[in-house]
This record gives sequence, C-alpha cells and structure tokens, in this order.
Amino acid sequence: MPSLSLKAALSLSVTGLILTGCSSRKESSETAAAAVAQAACDRACLIKLTDQYLAAVVKHDPGAVPLAENLAFVENIKRIKPGEGLWKSATGGPTDFKIYVPDVDQQQAGWMGIVQQEGKPVLLALRLKLVDGKITEAEHIVAAPARGNMDNLTSLRPGLMATSIIPEAQRKSHDELVKIGLSYYDALDDNDGSKMPFAPDCSRNENGLTTAGEGAQGAPNTDPKLPPIARDCKGQLDSKTFTYIDKIENRRLIAADPVTGLAMGFSHLRHPMNNLPYKIVHVDGSTSERNKANMPFAPFDMPAAHIFKIGADGLVHEIEAAGIVVRPNNQPTGWE
Repeated sequence: MPSLSLKAALSLSVTGLILTGCSSRKESSETAAAAVAQAACDRACLIKLTDQYLAAVVKHDPGAVPLAENLAFVENIKRIKPGEGLWKSATGGPTDFKIYVPDVDQQQAGWMGIVQQEGKPVLLALRLKLVDGKITEAEHIVAAPARGNMDNLTSLRPGLMATSIIPEAQRKSHDELVKIGLSYYDALDDNDGSKMPFAPDCSRNENGLTTAGEGAQGAPNTDPKLPPIARDCKGQLDSKTFTYIDKIENRRLIAADPVTGLAMGFSHLRHPMNNLPYKIVHVDGSTSERNKANMPFAPFDMPAAHIFKIGADGLVHEIEAAGIVVRPNNQPTGWE
C-alpha cells in the first residue's frame, strides 16, 4: 500500500465525514477505502519502492515487488518480460553510486547507479511508473562503463547526492524542473547552448566519462594541430560539434524532484551519419570540417538517460548520463 501524506489523510477524513452526512455509512466507508487505494505514493514511498525493485532484480524474484499483470517492461529498447534481461543476469548491487529521482506528481521513480551484471559493473538507468500501488511500466538502460573506467562511477559528485537538498524557500516547482530538463534536448538537437540554462561550472559525465566541463575528454575531438573547441556545457553545443546527431526522439522528462533539484529524462538519439561534411567552430572563431575521413562511423542509435542537477539559481550544474550504441540505426524504441 502506498504511504499517505498527512495532508492526504486529513483530506480523506474530511471526505468521509461529509459523505457520512449525505449517504450511508457503508457507502462512505467504501468511498474512503477506494480513495486510500488510489492515494499517491510520496517521496519516501517512491524511494522505498525503488530499493525494493532493485533488491528483487538482484534476487531474480519478480514476485518480491508489486508488478502489475499488464506490466510493460523495456530493457535496452527491447520489450521483454520480468525474469528476463537484467532480472536474470544481475549478480549484485547497488553500490554507493546511486541517484534517486522520485516524482510524486507523475508517480514515477527515476534512478541511476552501478549494479553487477554477470560479475561485472554496469551503469543502470531505471524508470518505474506506479498506478494504484502497482508498477505498470519499467524501463532499463544497461550500459558498460566508458572504456571500462570506473574512476567517476565509485562516488557521486556532491550535487547529485541525496543529501544535497535545496532550501525549501528556494526550490523550483515540479513544472519548472520539467521545463528546464526538457530544454536539454532542444539545445543538443539544435546545437544551441543558449536553449538550456547551463551554469558556468556545468560538467557532464557519460557512462562515467567526463565529456563536458573541467577535465573533459572523449568524442568528438579535433586535430590537435587545430585550435581547440569549447568543452564547457554551453560552448560545446554552440561549437556545432554534435551536428552529426540528426534528431532526438522519444523525449520524456520522466521524473523531477524539487527537494533535490534533480530532473531525469529518457530519449533516443538518431545518428544516420549522412549529414557530413559540416563545419565546427573553434574557440578562436575559426572553423574546420567534419567529414567521413575524420568521422568514419557507421550509422547508429543511442538510447540514453540523463539526470540534471538544477540549482536554486535555476542553472544546470551537473549532468549524469547513461547510454548505449545500437546498430543498425532507426530501430524502434520499445515503446511504440
């Protein structure tokens, strides 16, 4: 049974009193019971449900968590059944690297962290949808650490920790967090860093690899003989370096938590690699060409999940991402 907030409990009590005055006590009791059954799962309830789900996966026991009979379950864009996929291959976890994004408004729980799959660490991005106390949708993205490196996947950056609470008077609303989180996809798709409110200290990790911000490495790099391209979150997008991403589909801001300022989204990035050549802009304003010679990649898709840390200032300070390369490209997302 989902837990009730004090406000919800009081509301139900008042409803029961009103109904008692205008109908039979039996009808009042039945109405109150139905309302309790449909009551929202609060933050603590959603976090607890997430922990229960992860424990059930590791134990290979779908019966240990309240799954709906009509559960829709997608792992790495494939529609499968509980007991399959990570439910079968998980061998341990989670570790201390875990990020919770409970969303009371949408009754969804987002999570990203490290678990063990067949004895090896993997990054799991998770979405759970709850209806009337049952999980009706579950979604996994299971990704290997970039280059096998766990350096950035053993402990969380401070802003992503559960203890990194936004003071209540300074919190952004749920809808504001959703809007800011979704703006990332417009900024990335349009190669326009002004479309998301990036903080100057913004950094982005993808599968554990720092790809924007201080210490950024990874793709796509330019000829070292050429002037550098910007590596900050905004400037990197403005450089047009990600033009090879043709479009971003299945965009969903699945969870936003005003308490921590975290927002989590899932999406499906299409890379047909048919828009070469194109120009990128270097920090000195000069340009160079990206073409098939320096980007000899076969077409691919990237199903991905992103968690954004949005501060009290309304700016995005951290991004943690998990994604997988899927070939051939233009595959279904699993949610059609």
